[in-house]
Amino acid sequence: MTVKPKPIVYTHPADGREMYVTYCAPCHGMTGEGNGPAAPAFKQAPANLTLLAKTHGGKYPQDAVKNTLTFGSNVLAHGDAKMPVWGELFDSLDSGSGASSVPKLRIKNLTDYIQTLQAK
Repeated sequence: MTVKPKPIVYTHPADGREMYVTYCAPCHGMTGEGNGPAAPAFKQAPANLTLLAKTHGGKYPQDAVKNTLTFGSNVLAHGDAKMPVWGELFDSLDSGSGASSVPKLRIKNLTDYIQTLQAK
């Protein structure tokens, strides 16, 4: 199975859930467990995002998540850099808006939404 890249589609910058469903769920799954429909295309399963806090001593690693979304990741599961660098894509999506803070707002709201997926 291969994952075919698709052009980025517009989502509302204030809606972290909408962005997650559109941009993250295809690989990480609706619940964040790494079981999205594109997951079989990876050498290793996409990260189980529900365990981020658990694997960081019970504290959600907000800065690490923000940095991964902004700058990308060298995670082996992503093989040949299959995870998009959302910071660059959000910059391109919101270009011409006159609001350079919009891509940062997207990253913040997406990071905050991923926090809601943490296992209790």
